[in-house]
Amino acid sequence: MSIYDTLNDKQQEACFHTEGALLLLAGAGSGKTRVLTHRVAYIIEKNLAKPWQIMAITFTNKAAKEMRERVDALIGHGGQDVWVSTFHSSCVRFLRRDIDKIGYNKNFTIYDTDDGKRIIREAMKHHNVDPKQFKESAILSAISSAKNELLGVDGYKQNAAGDFRKEKIANCFEFYQDRLKKNNALDFDDLLFYTVELFRLRPDILEHYQSKFKYVMVDEYQDTNGVQFKLVSQLAGGYKNLCVVGDDDQSIYKFRGADITNILDFEKVYKDAKVIKLEQNYRSTKTILDAANHVIKNNSRRKEKRLWTDNATGDSIRFYRTDNEKQEAQIVVQDILGNINSGGKDYSDHAILYRTNAQSRVLEERLVYENVLYRIFGGTNFYQRKEIKDILCYLRVINNSVDDLAVKRIINVPRRGIGNTSVEKINQYAAMYNISFYEAVAQIESIPGMARGEARVKEFHQLIRSLKTDLEIEENLTDFFKKVLVKTGYQRELEVEGTDESKGRLENIGELVSKLVEFELTKKEAGEEPTLDGFLEEVAL
Repeated sequence: MSIYDTLNDKQQEACFHTEGALLLLAGAGSGKTRVLTHRVAYIIEKNLAKPWQIMAITFTNKAAKEMRERVDALIGHGGQDVWVSTFHSSCVRFLRRDIDKIGYNKNFTIYDTDDGKRIIREAMKHHNVDPKQFKESAILSAISSAKNELLGVDGYKQNAAGDFRKEKIANCFEFYQDRLKKNNALDFDDLLFYTVELFRLRPDILEHYQSKFKYVMVDEYQDTNGVQFKLVSQLAGGYKNLCVVGDDDQSIYKFRGADITNILDFEKVYKDAKVIKLEQNYRSTKTILDAANHVIKNNSRRKEKRLWTDNATGDSIRFYRTDNEKQEAQIVVQDILGNINSGGKDYSDHAILYRTNAQSRVLEERLVYENVLYRIFGGTNFYQRKEIKDILCYLRVINNSVDDLAVKRIINVPRRGIGNTSVEKINQYAAMYNISFYEAVAQIESIPGMARGEARVKEFHQLIRSLKTDLEIEENLTDFFKKVLVKTGYQRELEVEGTDESKGRLENIGELVSKLVEFELTKKEAGEEPTLDGFLEEVAL
């Protein structure tokens, strides 16, 4: 029995169509990942391409991991050579190889939203932007939208002319990008923006990848934005064997820059594209699908399709309309209690999904009032916790000392007597001589007025130099990481504090060590050298 016999007719058709542009309109639960992985297997089986000539792009690390595992299981030997990655991870690989061709160093740091906000605060202060009129998150969002539309600083400034608000944002945008460049750092939007720029400015590099990838596949195509559309067009421009999978009815990320016209107008861009609809659902009951179809048909712009299933009819849907959020919470909690008291259910059989974090407060209050045991999933991102951010900033400084944000964060962490006044004097010296903050730290003896702070800054500089040496001579990253914890005094300070909170922070740092051990093991099993660059990249993405 062939592995393709397990696919339905439409899935097989999608799997066997290998030449030219292909749009798979895949409804929810229709087995799209199954189709993509079998399509990869078919292409390799028919010798249409080698594994390393196939690229599959997903949106999330979880989706990439799932596809990676399925491809490896289906294909076996050689499957690991198929390029399965997210948009951002793919772009990091491109840029680590060639970003020096457009003026950056290859050991660039990847900044997260928190890092970005700190720079925006500096930009607002520099340009006297009133924080009561302009929120840093709004400015950062405007910059992100501009990059997603492939609009750089100059283009944004040109469009902003005559608009007071946009002109203020343009000034912050320019400051923001200058600071990123000075720190040899990129934000998440830059990863895509500069990859497209690299390919535009260096057609020879683009041609290399166009020749490499005979087949390009993109999942969740309805969520692509302008820069992602351009990137996909560039990569598939060689062999033109582009397969995109998506569902216009599931496009909900317009607020993040997603452009639904990318999927709606696919056949206009790719004139000879074949369209295949995957409409059989394997996940839901008939009742759920009937309700979904009735809601979805009201969308003003969509490609016609109707999901169906061979599954059971299922229970009826109960719908409540309430006057306010407190009444809503009361109905939800009473429903749970009813199931437990009369239906033989447990608390663990229930889940409450809410749209925004703000909704959790009222629900929690009601759960507490009714003595219902509950647990909230989510909260602070692991990599945003203070202790994790601190340690990662040490690693960032060791790896890329021109990263001013990271240096400033850890120069007095743990406390070593370097106050804000000393930091500001170093900052002014760095600005005066147009050097990085770390370079100014190295020249501390030349900075006037440092007094007692000079010796302490010297100690910090010697600490970083010592850790840089350790990185060069240490044979594995885990042992080096443990030296960082000891030499910086970070671990000792938490141990001496001895509170429940400090113990929790030590446990979190232990989790980070486990993550590093796993990273090293994975790299070695793949025959690759585990590097600090690579680890910082993995946790950033």
